[in-house]
Amino acid sequence: MDTIKETAADVAGGVRDPWLPDLLLRTERDALIPLLRRTPPAAYGLRTACPGWTVRDVLAHCGAALVRIVEGRLEEGVFLPEANAADVAERADWPVGRIIDELERGFTEAGAAIAAGDGTLDTVALGEWIHAGDVREALGAPGAYAGDSLALALPLLSVASRRRETPRLIADIDGHTGALELGNEVDGRPPARFSGDAATLIRIYSGRPLVATRYELAGATEAELLVYR
Repeated sequence: MDTIKETAADVAGGVRDPWLPDLLLRTERDALIPLLRRTPPAAYGLRTACPGWTVRDVLAHCGAALVRIVEGRLEEGVFLPEANAADVAERADWPVGRIIDELERGFTEAGAAIAAGDGTLDTVALGEWIHAGDVREALGAPGAYAGDSLALALPLLSVASRRRETPRLIADIDGHTGALELGNEVDGRPPARFSGDAATLIRIYSGRPLVATRYELAGATEAELLVYR
């Protein structure tokens, strides 16, 4: 896997790589699905960082969202909280194996549909990867908001931060040379600065719990940096 700096350079200046979401989804599929297949059934009832949602609920939401993209069922409001809750409720009686099968299909097939679009759905692929982190954290598995897919997720985060109009931020990430640039310049406001590990940066931008993390953030608040509200 390339370094974060080298991978991020592929989307420097906001240039979209239409196949980056596909690569992220397929890489995450190969890492997550085997973990899920060997997870004891009782663990699917564990609570996640998503309020009110268990591991099973998060996976049901993820599979439903991706298959909607595959099948082109993208009516207005389809990804709003109410629609997401309805998708989870629809799958309440499904066996866990069926939920995992749907998720695997989504990871495999949604990338091509996303690549064919205008970039609007790129943030869905990033969100799926973040939800995989939610699942790993709940299961006590390593690599929550990190792992081999991180070098693919960070460039998408950079693009998402610009589209969601977060303020400019320069991130100095532990263990990596160079800096990652996120967000948009604001007249009269110098760029914010972040120093810490990449998983914590993901937590900040996605609104995940920051308990037991260590980082420095100057020139912006965590609330200003959220790309998922």
